[in-house]
Amino acid sequence: MLNSPALFDRAILWAAARDAVWKLDPRSLMRNPVIFVTEVGAALTTFLWLRAPDAFSGQIAAWLWFTVLFATFAEAVAEGRGKAQAASLRQARSDVQAKLLLHPDTQDGLYARVNAQTLEAGNVVLVETGDVIPLDGEIIQGVASINEAAITGESAPVIREAGGDRSAVTGGTTVLSDTIRVRITAAAGSTFIDRMIALVEGAERQKTPNELALSVLLSGMTLIFLIAVVTLWGLAGYSGTAVSVVVLVALLVTLIPTTIGGLLSAIGIAGMDRLIRFNVIATSGRAVEAAGDVDTLLLDKTGTITFGNRMATEFLPLIGVSASDLASASLLASMGDETPEGRSIVALAKADFGLREPTLIGAVLVPFAAQTRLSGLDIDGRQVRKGAVDSVLRFAGVTAPPEFRQAVDRVARTGGTPLAVADGTRLLGVIHLKDVIKPAIRERFAALRAMGIRTVMVTGDNPVTAAAIASEAGVDDFIAEATPEDKLAYIRREQVGGRLIAMCGDGTNDAPALAQADVGVAMQTGTQAAREAGNMVDLDSSPTKLIEIVEIGKQLLMTRGSLTTFSIANDVAKYFAILPALFVVTYPQMQVLNVMGLGSPQSAILSAVIFNALIIVALIPLALRGVPYRLVGAAALLRRNLLVYGLGGLVLPFIGIKVIDLVVTTLHLA
Repeated sequence: MLNSPALFDRAILWAAARDAVWKLDPRSLMRNPVIFVTEVGAALTTFLWLRAPDAFSGQIAAWLWFTVLFATFAEAVAEGRGKAQAASLRQARSDVQAKLLLHPDTQDGLYARVNAQTLEAGNVVLVETGDVIPLDGEIIQGVASINEAAITGESAPVIREAGGDRSAVTGGTTVLSDTIRVRITAAAGSTFIDRMIALVEGAERQKTPNELALSVLLSGMTLIFLIAVVTLWGLAGYSGTAVSVVVLVALLVTLIPTTIGGLLSAIGIAGMDRLIRFNVIATSGRAVEAAGDVDTLLLDKTGTITFGNRMATEFLPLIGVSASDLASASLLASMGDETPEGRSIVALAKADFGLREPTLIGAVLVPFAAQTRLSGLDIDGRQVRKGAVDSVLRFAGVTAPPEFRQAVDRVARTGGTPLAVADGTRLLGVIHLKDVIKPAIRERFAALRAMGIRTVMVTGDNPVTAAAIASEAGVDDFIAEATPEDKLAYIRREQVGGRLIAMCGDGTNDAPALAQADVGVAMQTGTQAAREAGNMVDLDSSPTKLIEIVEIGKQLLMTRGSLTTFSIANDVAKYFAILPALFVVTYPQMQVLNVMGLGSPQSAILSAVIFNALIIVALIPLALRGVPYRLVGAAALLRRNLLVYGLGGLVLPFIGIKVIDLVVTTLHLA
């Protein structure tokens, strides 16, 4: 997992304090109208204090500057966490020497050592044991064990090989064994790590539609309160009440939603940060929000629900044939089969029966070929073959007995692939190849179902095999014999019905569907095309990572809504602190609104301004951690939100302002 700094790391806090000062630049703050208005108010009160210095104006000016500073500090802390993660990623992006093949179309192996930064897309490099893969690419020859800890944080090596959906490799990872040829797919500066660094630093973060809508709402409220305060100045003058500009600025700042205005950006950045801590890179904040409202999840079977390679799980001998003899013949027939299936047969024979690979002196290997669909070995006058049922029967020249057909049907009904084994003209039995379901995936799909998300498996298998795997995995539905066009059509059809669709995939054929889906989660183990098409990349390649993604999306929306509720409720409470203080001298009847019993008009105004500044600091941890997510209905969630953040937002200012007023009055600050 990517390194994630503590919530309040000392180094991050020092850097954030420095950055917060730089963020006071009005050109930067104009993106946040609420805090920009607060800064203008702070500058105005400072100017008035310099013209006619007095303790009250000076304190108001100081606390208004603190309010702006605390708001920029919240954003700087959130950005600082991303920069810390980017620093750890940069350690993996070191300048390395690459072995550029001079004649990539031949096998001569001649290469020149060049700096990785000079490579271009299309170049072919040789990567040997111990070498660092220079840039992103695809394996075009060979298979290797690769350490991807620099990207995923996991120390366990992974296997990458030419062909299929596990050929993509990432620059900065290390080859632990074997030799591969890699075609570069991304030039320096455009690699996966480069894009990750830009994303976690927030350089490419744009406001989401929800943020934009909330910003418009906050700007509208700020404009309304500005008009109200300007009007109030005229009304006060008409009634004979002397109200200074400093007091009016303090009133404006305490009434506009500075709390949510100061924390809004930090909430969005923190949401992306929480995804990164789950090893998910989101290229779009819109996708994070959409994840909170996902209705349907499409999962590609191969590589997502299953491990992606069919593996031998069982030997089924015919009557008169021992399981050991069948395993021995299967091992011999697989000696020339370098496919993952062939290697799994050898591994199963060794593990279950303790067999060893024989000496192949004088033997003739028959490698697996797509045309014959057979592999085998000719040794000591024997011809041992294994492969597709019809191909083996044709090779042996025999008619399948009933028990053989029963074994084949049994494997097919369970969603597996049967392979026949023959020694010359003698049928020995059947090998059961199975798409192995990833561990605990059924429980994960049950959790998705409890969250109201429908899971649909998409596969090119026939309906019988697809139904068996779907039943074992526990998905809600499946689409069999699906083409890339079928996946795309399904997503579009669901979207027309108003549903939000998430798609998990890892293959090139998944790219169109990943691009069309509202949330496209590409597996890190997948192809370059899949990673480019999705708007999220799961570094752990776990198809059910969407559970965490959905929870983070919901948490992001809940946090923003909860703090907005709290901020607006705060403003209501502040009326009772400031308005009586403004007009109690002219209208003594307004003393009844002074329910907090504040010491004086000046202490009431100062206390409200101080509380307004400190509450931003107090809520920074909540904005960064997010409101805890619980699996409850919308009605229950609304009730809890109103009770905790609505009622709490009303009550807390009464307590907080009163306590501050007591301190202010005691110290005679006002």
